[in-house]
Amino acid sequence: MNEESTNLVERVRFGTFELNVRTGELVSIGTEPVEPESAKVLLREQPFRILRILVERKGQMVTRQEIRQILWPNDTFVDYERSINVAMAILRKALADDADHPKYIETLARRGYRLIAPVEWQQSSIAAQDTLGSLAETLPGIEGPMGEREPGTPKHWGKAAVVAVCAVILVVAGYMTWRHFRTTARARSEKIMLAVLPFENLTGDPNKDYLADGLTEETISELGRLKPEQLGVIARTSVMGYKHKDTRLDQIGRDLSVQYVLENSLRESGNHIRLTSQLIQVKDQTHLWSQDYDYPAKDILTIEDDVAKAVAREIQLRLTSRQQAEFEQPHRVNPEAFDAYLQGYYFFERNTDKDTEMAGKYYERATQLDPSYALAWVGLSRVRKWQAMTRRIPTEEGNRLAREAVERALALNPNLAAAHTQMGRIKQQVDFDWAGADASHRRAVEVEPGNPEAVRGAASSAAMLGRFDEALRLNRRAVDLDPLNAGSWESLAETEFFMGQLNQAAGDCKKALELSPDVWNGPIMLSRIYVLQGRAQDALPEIELVRYDPSRASLYAIAYYALGRKRESDAALSELIANFPQNAYQIAEVYAFRNQSDKAFEWLDRAYDQRNAGLIVTKVDPLLKSLRHAPRYAALLKKLNFPT
Repeated sequence: MNEESTNLVERVRFGTFELNVRTGELVSIGTEPVEPESAKVLLREQPFRILRILVERKGQMVTRQEIRQILWPNDTFVDYERSINVAMAILRKALADDADHPKYIETLARRGYRLIAPVEWQQSSIAAQDTLGSLAETLPGIEGPMGEREPGTPKHWGKAAVVAVCAVILVVAGYMTWRHFRTTARARSEKIMLAVLPFENLTGDPNKDYLADGLTEETISELGRLKPEQLGVIARTSVMGYKHKDTRLDQIGRDLSVQYVLENSLRESGNHIRLTSQLIQVKDQTHLWSQDYDYPAKDILTIEDDVAKAVAREIQLRLTSRQQAEFEQPHRVNPEAFDAYLQGYYFFERNTDKDTEMAGKYYERATQLDPSYALAWVGLSRVRKWQAMTRRIPTEEGNRLAREAVERALALNPNLAAAHTQMGRIKQQVDFDWAGADASHRRAVEVEPGNPEAVRGAASSAAMLGRFDEALRLNRRAVDLDPLNAGSWESLAETEFFMGQLNQAAGDCKKALELSPDVWNGPIMLSRIYVLQGRAQDALPEIELVRYDPSRASLYAIAYYALGRKRESDAALSELIANFPQNAYQIAEVYAFRNQSDKAFEWLDRAYDQRNAGLIVTKVDPLLKSLRHAPRYAALLKKLNFPT
């Protein structure tokens, strides 16, 4: 932008959109501007600021570091990487843009972004210019004027002309907005969508955040069990992005495609808890219902039941007799055990070895304080299974402890979805009992259809058995339930990878990485896709980002072989065998890709002896393609109990 330019603009066009840089309004002007096809989309503050700087740069890269400096002052504590990814995902959604095939915003290899659509500045009034000038001063990282007025543009409009133009714009925008909401409401009338926003911790004690987060999770779970064919409840991962943020409800409605929002706050006084909930209709921000609940801490699960019943009543859901009976039964849990469970859940979600060990201690304490607490037994089972898989404890012992814990949970509560999902994992990865695993995953979805983790588990089970149409349907359902969860997108990409739909898999894997660069399987999956697409050179930068050493070594061995760099492939394979012989399945994949079938089968046999979890993809793994017509491959599938 020219520093000598002093005439600012208020509106800028790019592609089929027009942005009002003063109000933050984004308007779709359609391909024929003379037709009344505009539809207003209000941007949240952060996506608006990102779009604004992208527009100003006009095709130049804006780095992620610059975005961080623009959006948050230096003393702000926030997960910058994830927050930038979520803001970009929301911005792309507003533009109907695709990160894999962008029309507007191009991603530059985790370095930054740039606007690739042509930019056209529009005229504005002096008043708007003054306002924008003040606004520009408040945005760090944006220097100088936003734009230039074309030569010959008059400096003042007549007052009557301004009023007339504004009136026309308001009438057209009002009509199109009404038409948009009317169409949207009709399209969604079949199923109500609800977002439970993160509980706001008003106890004054930041150490109680785990309690607020746990109540968010439990309330989502409770509501997700109500009439799933009529009510869809957005999952925890997607709503937690709004924690500690003052986001407009209409924007949340657009981000998550929901008609209702449940706002909650938590206060504590001695041994009593006060929970305040209010149900809001998004389209007109009407408060349909509000209620304060005061309970002893030991009755905290009763609060969730009461909230679920009230929400069902207000949005006119008719509960089944079984659901009504369940709500009438008291959910007595030792309050100290519940507290320990929430602590365990909090640490387990942090997804590090150290935090997982801490989670195990809390889950173990919860089961000791209340041996009848089924969810705590599920949590303990998940910790032991993870520790066995990562060899933090002996594999056989860890798997035994995981099985005993989940069996205890199912004996206490046969209708607990989380327990069936965990049992499905164990039957699949330890027993190679495909029919049993499939039955467990199906049961989990049956008892809790709105649980995205249960749905993803069922999708994985179907994919491993080659039922790809079913797996795709379930994966897409999980994405709908949890649209900002990187894991849901990565799971969808994995199914598409097994199907050979490599372009779609790459696009969805990139979406997962945009939402969270920390999704551990993302770089692994993307590098494999690139190799099979014949783009092994593009795989190398992705392999550098892989944090799990055995996977990184195996991927280098595969990518170098695809590039014809056999010496480097041999070196990577030797490193893998020398340092990680327990990862026999990954070694077998390398040999199979290198068309060394005898060596591949030798290591597959070792993987079977190790009970290596990687074997669950044997039937659908594209890297084993060279083995599929060998009699030894059919014999291996039979030994692994795969249905023929």
